[in-house]
Amino acid sequence: MTTKTHHVDHELIQAAAHVAATRCRGDNHTMAAAARAQDGRMVTAVNAYHFTGGPCAELVLIGAAAAQGIYELDTIVTVGDRDRGVVPPCGRCRQVLLDYFPALKVIVGEDDRFRTVLVTDLLPESYFWADHQLDAE
Repeated sequence: MTTKTHHVDHELIQAAAHVAATRCRGDNHTMAAAARAQDGRMVTAVNAYHFTGGPCAELVLIGAAAAQGIYELDTIVTVGDRDRGVVPPCGRCRQVLLDYFPALKVIVGEDDRFRTVLVTDLLPESYFWADHQLDAE
């Protein structure tokens, strides 16, 4: 399968890195995410780590976006604290992002070798939660 790459939104990477550097303190918040809505607005969030399995930054971001009236995301990126750089979404987040935003672009890569791929490319042969899809019949 050939993966098509998309424009890398460096402003999103910088926003997530800024939040990771300024808001991720201690063990409770170790990851930051930034996403751009289809209308151009940007939303950021941090994870809420807990030994019982607190939500990842990507999942917190979905809720924060909805709280701001943002229901269509275009691109997302996650950055770790302590200069860990861009971190790809975990498996659970890949599935949730796919279910909510099947056309979402995700920034991945390291150092200066970033690329933007579709969430479907991160989770090939995916299970689609059909009951959640608005267009499903």
